[in-house]
Amino acid sequence: MTIPAPSHTTTPNRSRAEPLRHQALAALAQHRIATTGQLRRMLRPDGTRQLISRALNKLRSDGLVDHTVPPHADRSRTHAWYLTPNGARLTRDLPLLRGRPPYPITSTTAASLKTTHTLTVVRAHLAFAADARRLGHEHGPWDWTPEVSHSIGEGERVMADAVLYYTAITGEQRRKLRAFVEVDRTTMSSERLAVKLIEYARLHQYEAQPPGRRRHATAEPGWIRWYPVFPRLLFILTGAPRTRLEGRISDLQAMTAQHPLVTALAREVPLGAAVLEDLEQHGPAQKMWTPLTGGPPRPWTDL
Repeated sequence: MTIPAPSHTTTPNRSRAEPLRHQALAALAQHRIATTGQLRRMLRPDGTRQLISRALNKLRSDGLVDHTVPPHADRSRTHAWYLTPNGARLTRDLPLLRGRPPYPITSTTAASLKTTHTLTVVRAHLAFAADARRLGHEHGPWDWTPEVSHSIGEGERVMADAVLYYTAITGEQRRKLRAFVEVDRTTMSSERLAVKLIEYARLHQYEAQPPGRRRHATAEPGWIRWYPVFPRLLFILTGAPRTRLEGRISDLQAMTAQHPLVTALAREVPLGAAVLEDLEQHGPAQKMWTPLTGGPPRPWTDL
């Protein structure tokens, strides 16, 4: 099967003439793992579950995708889909995947280790995508890039759970927004979560030097190779009672106030945190985001 290279646009309607099974392959290459229901909302939000199921089952019979069952899910109804090695090879040359690391999931065992976190990251994407459709903004499957890694010097790297690209449209005005997204399922300590702020502050200051050249005062920050402005930083929390999640947000605020590198970052970059279930219920464009510099909740675009 030959997959036409998908052009980069921001809507699931980007090419209804393109077969759904081709779009499903590209979406799994982009997002790693997704359930049948997630793929339907991602690619055919106005379609039926049977429509996407038929496409996925055909891909499975062709040996291009397989599925596992998420923990605690109904084994008869919930499948989490991923590319097989043959499917991964087929999608490797897609323009939207060029320059990305090789696809890491090649078996049911490997998929099961990543399923819960990856599906939670997809949930976050779908909350933004639903908001964009409702508001007439642009944010589609290819505007959410998972597992983006950047050097922060000394052989260390910061890995974002995703980078979000979003175009807010008001009349003739188009406002392009970007964000590093960290999805916290309360599986690490609150201190380790807050340390992520230091890593992003280091990325903000890091100046990549070509090998063999001495450091000079006019060096540009390394991140400017990929972004016209440094993306805002959004923490999305889930997996615990609200009081515990609120405590973790307070710890993020404390790190912002107390660590000099993070304080400097916050003067130039919007930082916010929200609860995933609130975003799913009300939408990210509502006043759901707590600024890490303090103040009342606001939309993520107004941090």
